[in-house]
Amino acid sequence: MKYIISLVLSLGFILTGCSNDIEPNTKDFDESMMNSSVTNESRTENSTQTNITTEPSTSGSAKSSSASAEPLAANTTVDLSTLDNTLIGYGQGVIVDSENRPQGAVDFNERYSKFNAVAMAKTEKVKNNKKTIYLTFDQGYENGYTSKILDILKKKNVKATFFILQDYAERNPELVKRMIKEGHTVGNHSVSHPSMPKISIEEAKQEIMGLHNYVKEKFGYEMNEFRPPRGEFSERILQLVNDCGYKTVMWSFAYEDWDIDNQPDETKALEKVTNAKHNGAIYLLHSVSKTNTKILGRVIDNLKKDGYSFKA
Repeated sequence: MKYIISLVLSLGFILTGCSNDIEPNTKDFDESMMNSSVTNESRTENSTQTNITTEPSTSGSAKSSSASAEPLAANTTVDLSTLDNTLIGYGQGVIVDSENRPQGAVDFNERYSKFNAVAMAKTEKVKNNKKTIYLTFDQGYENGYTSKILDILKKKNVKATFFILQDYAERNPELVKRMIKEGHTVGNHSVSHPSMPKISIEEAKQEIMGLHNYVKEKFGYEMNEFRPPRGEFSERILQLVNDCGYKTVMWSFAYEDWDIDNQPDETKALEKVTNAKHNGAIYLLHSVSKTNTKILGRVIDNLKKDGYSFKA
């Protein structure tokens, strides 16, 4: 009898995904859709990021794509096993349009916004020269710079988003408390940083909700933005994240800043980060980077001078 009950519960989970009482995050940053003037065929790979490409998943055969399907709403009954679980490695690429928006990010929004997923904020045409950038930091581990980054953000009156792992939260509770206290957004980067399409639906749910529940219990804070570890996702994972009440947040700018033994030159990095600006940009920066910490204040000043404001 216990076996039968367990089997029924497991089947129910597989069919319904991440059923919970979290209010789904449907924040689209800024509303309205974007148009693209660059074709998919003209896209090239970034030398440091894999642009939207696919490889077979190890967790089961790929299903037919639902890319042309109607939007999939959160808190609805969706058979996740029918969704494509082909592993996709995201990267914004180097091709940009006339507004300096990376084509990889434009493509991502066009293909996956129906899953409540974004790589760039959806923006209207610039009015009164008001443009927006979102600063996000991935917190894989603490390298002694996060408090300095928080100091700079506080001084410049800028809010950011910090995507954390459970180990990070456990080892650095005071920093997480400070992020929350100072009005920053704390995002979910999973419990243990796996490639989400390579694990089972149940394991993927635990990676999301395990950290969600830990942060809610320890800090009294409910996260609702998720960044897939390694930038690897599938349609199935995007819908599971959506079912859990989360928005998937990728990025429209990232660069090679994570290698602590080979940090970018500060002058070149400042130029690169500043010149990547575009309305609705989501910057991915790593908090382990000494260079990022050194140039952050100047980056913020440069972007403000160019008419940008910051949101989280």
